[in-house]
Amino acid sequence: MSMKLERTLFQKSYLYFIGFFLFVLAAFWLTYFTKLLDQKNYRMHTHGIALLLWCLMLVSQAYLIRTKRHALHKRIGKFSYVVVPLIIFTTVDLLYYKLHGLPTLGTMDLFFIALVVNALIAFVIFYGLAILYRRRSTIHARYMVCTIFPMFTPVTDRIIHIYFPSLLQYLPTIEGNPIAPVVGFLMADLILIGLSIWDWRSHKRWNVFPLALAVLLVYHYSVLNFHQFTFWKSFSLWFVGG
Repeated sequence: MSMKLERTLFQKSYLYFIGFFLFVLAAFWLTYFTKLLDQKNYRMHTHGIALLLWCLMLVSQAYLIRTKRHALHKRIGKFSYVVVPLIIFTTVDLLYYKLHGLPTLGTMDLFFIALVVNALIAFVIFYGLAILYRRRSTIHARYMVCTIFPMFTPVTDRIIHIYFPSLLQYLPTIEGNPIAPVVGFLMADLILIGLSIWDWRSHKRWNVFPLALAVLLVYHYSVLNFHQFTFWKSFSLWFVGG
């Protein structure tokens, strides 16, 4: 029964990735896709292309496993050795561009740096673990699923601000600014809690999703609290060249 559940979950994972990809399109449709020619420079395009490639890789790779084309899955998987460094570089490059030259960093700037940089760190941890366990397919697949969780807030933040702005009044604030990322944080945490319970009850496995949840909780704590700490201000000033 547990093996059947596992096959059902991961054989349908391409559908979950497609669903996530559709949310990405909805989130960025009005702010990016309909304004491709209005972007200030190449950075939004390179960053967007890198993340779109990653989403498409997740969909295609999951589908190839579903259709038992394992050899092609492995060949395409090697492309991630290019895409992931591209994601890292374009994310850091775009963040630096947005903040470089500011005379001072306010609380929300420090908050934003933690939101972006530490999400990138969490993403790299999950991807690195997936590659480390690439010969153990069940563990590899779980960590690849986890790579989407640090990407929740860019999607949920935009969906809330564009489609459901009335929700902002109910969210916690920092210096009067509503913190929309808490919605994405909560969604990711609840999904991982559910996956952890499922994995334990079905397979007595307690070594992937709970670890991913712990990494995300540290990330979420950093976003909500690091702006208060001197070490983070020092790091942020160094990052932006201040």
